[in-house]
Amino acid sequence: MKNAAKNAFVTGFPIKQSKSPLIHGFWLNDLNIDGTYRAVELAEDGFSEFIAQLKSGDVEFEGGNVTMPFKEEAFQLVDERDAIAEKIGAVNTIYRKDGKLCGTNTDAYGFAANLDDLAPQWRPKSQNSSKAVVFGAGGASRAILFALIEAGFNEIALYNRTLSRAETLADEFGPSVTAYQIDGVDHGLKNADLFVNTSSLGMHGTPVPDLNFASMAEGAIATDIVYHPLKTKFLENADKQGIAIADGFGMLLHQAVPGFEHWFGARPKVTKTLRDKILNG
Repeated sequence: MKNAAKNAFVTGFPIKQSKSPLIHGFWLNDLNIDGTYRAVELAEDGFSEFIAQLKSGDVEFEGGNVTMPFKEEAFQLVDERDAIAEKIGAVNTIYRKDGKLCGTNTDAYGFAANLDDLAPQWRPKSQNSSKAVVFGAGGASRAILFALIEAGFNEIALYNRTLSRAETLADEFGPSVTAYQIDGVDHGLKNADLFVNTSSLGMHGTPVPDLNFASMAEGAIATDIVYHPLKTKFLENADKQGIAIADGFGMLLHQAVPGFEHWFGARPKVTKTLRDKILNG
């Protein structure tokens, strides 16, 4: 008897721009799995009802992805959250386990896996001298801070326009994170091993500060979680100053891997074929 098809979703508002159906559709086809993954657009006040339907079984999904503006609400509504979601404070992946609706956050995994792929030397060689500069203290920065601490960075300089917001995050993530006013970034870049832009600056070609990347440590890397354009102005400037760069597109691809495995029972791979297809899709 053939197993019934498994179904998963992505929801957010708006959701039409999501590339997740293309990513998971590629894997379902590549792995010859009988399943579907589709976008579910909800009204901004419709997420709690959707979760209730998931819990009751009124909608038949193994789970799915949650995008803005529902990540924090998902954190509150799932039956159980893992330690990663607890630390990041948001849920982007929902799955069923032992009759419960569980939540995790795969953004930190996606960030780290992308750098492992594009710049495997990014992880600290020595925990006694490893410095990262994080630009921006918005919601996206939480996953990045988690990933950097897990990777072993012992000094993380967090820069933000509103200092109090950065200070709140620094307090939450512990002594390895220190908050600074944004106009001091150039000073912070000196001898830094890694620069990460987590802000929306540079998206769709918007202006960015002209930073002195050349003062970074030998072998330093600059990366950006923005991927529109693929080579943002931050990365373009770093590249011109002789710093190795890694674009953020792979973070989108890698963060999808754990969810797919939860829902469909197979662990997919992020390949050049997938990357090219989604970039051109």
